[in-house]
Amino acid sequence: MKILIADDHELFRDGLRHVLDQFEGPPVIIEACDFPQAIAAVQREKDIDIVLLDLAMPGMAWVEGLSRLKDLLPAGVPLIVLSASDDRRHVLQAVNMGAAGFIPKTSSSRVMLSALKLVLSGGVYLPPALLEQGNSTTDDGAPVAGESAIASLTPRQREVLALLGQGKSNKEIARVLELAEGTVKLHVTAILKALNVNNRTRAVVAASHLGLTAPDVGP
Repeated sequence: MKILIADDHELFRDGLRHVLDQFEGPPVIIEACDFPQAIAAVQREKDIDIVLLDLAMPGMAWVEGLSRLKDLLPAGVPLIVLSASDDRRHVLQAVNMGAAGFIPKTSSSRVMLSALKLVLSGGVYLPPALLEQGNSTTDDGAPVAGESAIASLTPRQREVLALLGQGKSNKEIARVLELAEGTVKLHVTAILKALNVNNRTRAVVAASHLGLTAPDVGP
């Protein structure tokens, strides 16, 4: 496994490298200290499995940097925001732009490793504190699905959505509900369409605003 750590603080990169060494392998680590270096690394390394990105890096505005990285990464390669900032607006904006989740830098090594494993398995991780139930729009102004959208879902799709709200991957949902993984994929596609969102992470945000269970990363 190959992981890109993009962060302008060398001390944090060193600490994160130590945490990631606990993965079986251990993984190959690529480092970048600004957005231009991160973009160059993605262009150079064609087999990166996951990107851990701090939004507050020099070189360019984070919106532009994140957009460039998402355009360059192959489909299916997750990019996770890993930041000391807890600005809900910025985090949700990053999610709207395709980030696979957000892990606060204050997280313990256990939570960080569990969250990364969850994302690598196809799930989503957003900290529960970020997903407190709110109004009909998120802090970035994006609409959140209402009761009419939920009413259009079948009982089984509501169960799948609740498990999406816990950040579970398709395989985990299939195991919990005793369904084929292909059937879960069909339900997820229908849920995204009903909620008018274009990725699983936005579905997790929508689920949280509808009062469904927030993510809970286990040991």
